[in-house]
This record gives sequence, structure tokens and C-alpha cells, in this order.
Amino acid sequence: MNIEDDLLMLSGIQHMAFCERQWALIHIEQQWAENVKTTEGHHLHERVDDPLQSDKRGKVITYRAFPLISRQLGLTGRADVVELEYSEEHGVQLEGYEGKWLLHPVEYKRGKQKPDDRDAVQVSCFPRFF
Repeated sequence: MNIEDDLLMLSGIQHMAFCERQWALIHIEQQWAENVKTTEGHHLHERVDDPLQSDKRGKVITYRAFPLISRQLGLTGRADVVELEYSEEHGVQLEGYEGKWLLHPVEYKRGKQKPDDRDAVQVSCFPRFF
């Protein structure tokens, strides 16, 4: 059996934090129904969901639709954006770039900021640099 098959979807963390029943319906029973809000969310994500698009501005490199995986945490998914910030001391080395880089996953959400951390948990499970 492939260990990749046992990894949980990163997006499921937000679903679980919001409602365990919602998580089970989506991730176990594969039940999903589009509505106006989810459709609007998909349209907003289309603007950042291009893995071939990246840019560098000063000491920040931005990658879109960035694949993330942690076998240690048992998670896989894709960040809307990962910003790589130049650092002389901490972070990872990137081929073609000098110095070290801190990785900051960014996740876009539709609507107002929630009063709890249900959206923040999706990116906070990954360290600030790998």
C-alpha cells in the first residue's frame, strides 16, 4: 500500500475545526454540494490557482498553488500561495538563489475573518520554514 494514500487532506483541517460532521461528510463519505458561497470561493481561487505563475519582488518570491506534504504530520494539500522571504541565517536553500529562505504559506478565504481559528489552523500546522 502506498503511504501517500494514508495522508489526510490539508483542507480537511479547516473543515474539522468548523464541524466534525462536515469533515466526515466531505472527506469520508465524499458528499459535497456546491452552493453560491462555494462557487464564489472557487472563482476567487482561480486567480491564485496557477502553479506555473510565480514572481519575485525584492527579497520575496511568491509561488502559487504550491504543493505541501508532511509525512510526519500525515498531511497533503496545496497552499494558495507560499511566500519565500530571504534570510541570511534561517530557512532553506533554493536552487538558483543565494542565501536562505523562510517559507510562509498563505491561504485565501472568502468572507469575513472568523471569530475563532478555524481558518488559521490550515496554515499554522506547517512550520514557518521547512
